Amino acid sequence: MFAANLIAFIAFVAQNRGAPSAQNVGSATSANLMITLLFRQENFVNIVYEIATDICPLSAPLWIRQRLAKVFHYGGAHSGAGVASVVWFVMYTAVTTKDHIRDPTKWSLANVITCYILVLMFCFILAGAHPNFRRRYHDHFEAIHRYSGWVALCTFWLHQCFAGNQYRLMEENPPSLGRYLISTSSFWTFIISSSCTAVSWVRLRHVDVFPEVLSNHVTRLHFKYRDIKPFYGLKVSNKPLLEWHAFATVPDVNEETGRPEGFSIVVSNAGDWTSDIIYNPPKKLWIRGNPLHGLLYTSKLFRKIVVVATGSGIGPPLSLFYANYTPHRIFWSTPAPEMTYGTKIIEAVKKSDPDAWIWDTRKQGRPDMVAVTYKLVLESQAEAVFIISNPKLTRKVVYGMESRGIPAYGAIFDS
Repeated sequence: MFAANLIAFIAFVAQNRGAPSAQNVGSATSANLMITLLFRQENFVNIVYEIATDICPLSAPLWIRQRLAKVFHYGGAHSGAGVASVVWFVMYTAVTTKDHIRDPTKWSLANVITCYILVLMFCFILAGAHPNFRRRYHDHFEAIHRYSGWVALCTFWLHQCFAGNQYRLMEENPPSLGRYLISTSSFWTFIISSSCTAVSWVRLRHVDVFPEVLSNHVTRLHFKYRDIKPFYGLKVSNKPLLEWHAFATVPDVNEETGRPEGFSIVVSNAGDWTSDIIYNPPKKLWIRGNPLHGLLYTSKLFRKIVVVATGSGIGPPLSLFYANYTPHRIFWSTPAPEMTYGTKIIEAVKKSDPDAWIWDTRKQGRPDMVAVTYKLVLESQAEAVFIISNPKLTRKVVYGMESRGIPAYGAIFDS
């Protein structure tokens, strides 16, 4: 993302003989903001996943398929374009401030004021998104990101009008404001950016929930309002303006008919929100946006895989087990699996892989995750490893496999 923006900067400098024009810098800012928001829009991300995963046949060389499976790192496009847009907009603010000092008008003043408001909002967003702050104060990060983004969105529309009035008057035969705006690329890219936010929130729904208590550590929440195919995730909340939590979905099947009947998510005790859900099961929850493809969607690129999970990390692979699409072996390490997760989940794991390694850490201690995973890869002749665990262990297993020449994938952040 940075390389592409650097090329654009060099082109703008060459075109304007020394310094990029405000219009070019503004267009670059808007284009980067559009990319930033597109990579958080569920339909667009799903299309990216499907292009990378569904088009490539299993007969393709492994080196191509293992690179395409990295598509789940699309968060890098979001953050890369987001940071680039801030750099461009700081540059735009400097250029437009210079233009105001040279030729002050009421429109140029209004343009400069909205620019500095937007710079402030961008600084809040970047500071709140710093990995250390995000990990320690996730709820605060989410609030800063959302509300600063909304303020920036509204301010940007005002800014578009003020900047349009300022720069259209510099032309020989000034067009009307409307004609000038629709002639700029930044106007249309910002239309797309605004639509990304609007489409997600117009899908806000308050739906019924049917809790199934598995233990005092885990609850399974069932939803009946629609069916969901395997490999999708969904965001849920009981306070839609404050916080959202992403979970992998598992298609529910009617035991009598064998047909899909809604879906469920597995919630384990991992913090204040999850513990409240477990001890006070909700009857309704808010759902926002469209179901989103998850990491395991890319397992379709391989002939056979090893699935590694610790604790509640078994939740996302349950969708893969239901689909029974990619042949796999399973290694699940967790304390007291049957007591904690119930017989239904144990049966689902064993049905999917009769020889699954279900490691009870209370009885057997902590396993050597890398050694056991490597053993399963060699035994099954798997092409790749997928791990769902905490960031530290995920990094360890991914490094352990990749250093042995085995493709390995695991999410290390709540993308």
